[in-house]
Amino acid sequence: MPPRKAKLIPLVPLALAAAATLAAAPSAAAAPAPPTPAAGPSSRLAPAAQLALTYRATAKYHRHSVGVADGYVPDKYCVTNPSGGTGSLGYPHFNHAYDGSVDPAKPTALLYEGDGKGRWRLAGLEWMVVDKDGLVETDDDRPSLFGEPFRGPLPPRFPGQKVHYSLHLWLWKDNPAGRFEPFNTALTCRPGTTRPRPVAPAATP
Repeated sequence: MPPRKAKLIPLVPLALAAAATLAAAPSAAAAPAPPTPAAGPSSRLAPAAQLALTYRATAKYHRHSVGVADGYVPDKYCVTNPSGGTGSLGYPHFNHAYDGSVDPAKPTALLYEGDGKGRWRLAGLEWMVVDKDGLVETDDDRPSLFGEPFRGPLPPRFPGQKVHYSLHLWLWKDNPAGRFEPFNTALTCRPGTTRPRPVAPAATP
């Protein structure tokens, strides 16, 4: 079942307006990450307040070294749209301590643009939650964040990954396709930076 379209929320104005709400709300950033998706203080915040919390929690990751120090491990390859469509993810930096996080302050991955000269620009964020029954045909445990349902269940995309839900948020780089779309059409991978495709074995004569 495809996720519904959520009403778009103006990011900056509402995030700033929600700052006062956050001052009185329990801080999700101070709480330990739940091992499985669970209702917590941040889940009771309005979508605009959740966005404000994400702004505050992830702004420090504009410094790439801070993200790495906090456990976000860089992928050496830039990830393009595997369906052949436009756009890319850039370079995912996963912190598997936050697998299953639905905390707006603790994304599973940071998505960076790299210029090939050692400079990194934070573009987006991703949350990933493993599907409880491991079946792509059922979605009764679909999580949501920012008023937006996660996409999925999605099949594994690499060895070791499980059937999962995911949510992308292009918080720091505008995505013409939509802020919650998986791939940013304004972000491209430079030639030679994508993961090499497996070479098919030569046919036996």
